[in-house]
Parts: sequence; structure tokens; C-alpha cells
Amino acid sequence: MNDKSHVSLEQHVCLVCGKAFDTGTILLDKRLRASMEHHTKTGWGLCPEHQKLADDGFVALVECDPQRSGSPGGRLKPEQAYRTGRLAHLKHHVFAKVFNVPIEANQPCVFVKPGVIEQLEAMVSPATS
Repeated sequence: MNDKSHVSLEQHVCLVCGKAFDTGTILLDKRLRASMEHHTKTGWGLCPEHQKLADDGFVALVECDPQRSGSPGGRLKPEQAYRTGRLAHLKHHVFAKVFNVPIEANQPCVFVKPGVIEQLEAMVSPATS
């Protein structure tokens, strides 16, 4: 039995966590041919959780394994990033101060090498009770 259809639910993949999420859009094959799966991933975006953090002024630091990711010396594209699962979120102005690098106000995330998040955690003093 063919599981393909002429309609599909559109999904995007989250730049930060790499998980697929529904966009709420229905895709239609104009020729009405059974060419699409039940869900079709069409691009990148932010899942609701990470979109809220971006809207609140945070930039996500996404740890990626350079050995498993593509483009070892250049800019890493989202589809080339092998995410380790470690994340950190910093306010945009804090990011610019800590890394001494300007970041665009609408940039939701950056890919970082292993060890960067641990260094940030070491900079934060433990909370006192």
C-alpha cells in the first residue's frame, strides 16, 4: 500500500535543537499526484520554545562536534551541524560582551565548539542560599 498522498503537513527543523515541528501549513501537489509523505520538512526555523527565548532577547549557543560536522574550517550550515545536545542561552548584549563579537539582533543562535559552554558555566559564580 502506498503511504504517499497529494497533501502533506509542512514542518520546519529547529535551528537550535534540531527537532522537527509543525508550521501549521498544508502543502498540496498541484498535479494531485501521490508524491508526498504525511509530513514534509521544507526548511529551518525555531520551534515554539526557542522562538520564545529568541523573542525575549536570547541567543542560543548550540554545541556541535567538529569531528562529525561538515565544513571544518569555514562557516557551518545548519544541515552540517552535528549537535551534541548541549545548549546555553545568553542575552544578546551579554553575548557581545563575553565573546567581544557583535551579533545581529535577530540572530537566534550560534554554533560553538565543545568546551565553550563549560567555560561559561565556570564563569558563573554558584548561587548562595
